Amino acid sequence: MVRLAPHRPFLVLPPLMEWIRVAVAHTEHRRSFSVDSDDVRQAARLLLPGVDCEPRQIKAEDCFCATRKLDAASTEAKFLQDLGFRMLNCGRTDLVKQAVNLLGPDGINSMSEQGMTPLMYACVRGDEAMVQMLLDAGADINSQVPSTVNKHPSVYPETRQGTPLTFAVLHGHVPVVQLLLDNRANVEGALQDGAENYAETPLQLAAAAGNFELVSLLLERGADPMIGTMCRNGISSAPLGDMNSFSLAASHGHRNVFRKLMAQSDKEKGDVLSLEEILAEGSDHAEKRLAPQANSGGTLRTGKAKLRALREAMYHSAEHGHVDITIDIRSLGVPWTLHTWLETLRTCFVQHRRPLIQGLLKDFSCIHEDEYTEELLTHGLPLMFQILRVCKNEAISQHLSVIFTHCYGPFPIPKLTEIKRKQTSRLDPHFLNNKEMSDVTFLVEGKPFYAHKVLLFTASARFKSLLQNRPAAENTCIEISHVKYNIFHLVMQYLYCGVLTRHL
Repeated sequence: MVRLAPHRPFLVLPPLMEWIRVAVAHTEHRRSFSVDSDDVRQAARLLLPGVDCEPRQIKAEDCFCATRKLDAASTEAKFLQDLGFRMLNCGRTDLVKQAVNLLGPDGINSMSEQGMTPLMYACVRGDEAMVQMLLDAGADINSQVPSTVNKHPSVYPETRQGTPLTFAVLHGHVPVVQLLLDNRANVEGALQDGAENYAETPLQLAAAAGNFELVSLLLERGADPMIGTMCRNGISSAPLGDMNSFSLAASHGHRNVFRKLMAQSDKEKGDVLSLEEILAEGSDHAEKRLAPQANSGGTLRTGKAKLRALREAMYHSAEHGHVDITIDIRSLGVPWTLHTWLETLRTCFVQHRRPLIQGLLKDFSCIHEDEYTEELLTHGLPLMFQILRVCKNEAISQHLSVIFTHCYGPFPIPKLTEIKRKQTSRLDPHFLNNKEMSDVTFLVEGKPFYAHKVLLFTASARFKSLLQNRPAAENTCIEISHVKYNIFHLVMQYLYCGVLTRHL
């Protein structure tokens, strides 16, 4: 059985047919007859959690083309609803009352075929005046894009469970976000307390985009950076990952956003354990010290979750080559894993960052031996030997020698005894092509070559079969065709001497 090495985000890539199926589904949603590159990127967002693909930009006009067969009354209602959405999407606040009357029985909270309300479209556009007008008219500030497609056949998969705040953050409209939060919008989007989250929260979207202003605003309003998204692909129903705001900021290289998340987390922790205390939880002393806190609100659980989140962020930053964020996390006391250490060392070597290479090599002793895997032999040691060959820094060489000693042992590798090549000649080389005592002659390209039957019989089965059917005359003459004279000379030289003195 083949063991899969758990060192990459995606152990098994989705099959090609699954890619095609999901991409075609996106194509059908936008009512096109051909798959474009954006359809493939949106398929990647669903099939490969955590990939760096932007969500599809919402276009309001896409929802105004009905494909279902409707009766006369339904067609009229659909036409009036589309007209109402168009009136609202034109941005004229003076048309809000007339447009609401055309939307249907749900009024201001009616949903288009994309499952989006007028308030959501206004947030997508960043129309602050329209957002305020719709809120004053009674729009639901926490409405969600439905997950089912029965009533709303054109719902984009990546917008499911999206809220007005989600769309405002996604498109970077800070004033609209401020307005929605001031009107008591749920800062976590569609997430309900205690429920699993299968849609990205506004803070996750802002952290992934590196929007420092939005991240600061959402944190001030109580957004939780520890919330992650449980992602599922189209093959298995099992959760594939937990990308929280720390991991998203780290994987995209937004160092200032990551530091802001850390600063807010430290500010709110109160009596939550420090990282030193978290790392010491396994010891008896730590257990005794933490025992009085066991009933004080779950600080132990919070500490472990914080450490797990930081280790995951450290992994993603190392995988994507963001060394500075990796070093920042390490400086907090988060322990190395072998894979994270190797990826960071590789990036520093490629970027010629010698001071960091020196620090990383010194840190190798902090990796627990339980972390050692086959990767150390297949990738780690070759990388370190390459660093040793290229870098002429004495400190780096000393650190590498300590690592090699740890891996190979303190004793030098014993020298291999030299194997001396024995002479394999069967006759004195003097007899090669020598007429003296020769009893067989070969004619090659019209030139004679003198040989000896006793040697040819014992040295070559081919020559033995060639000579044994010949009459036992005093001297046998055999013509060799289709072989050049110099080639035949080299063959006979090898038979007589065991070596070749000249090349072909």
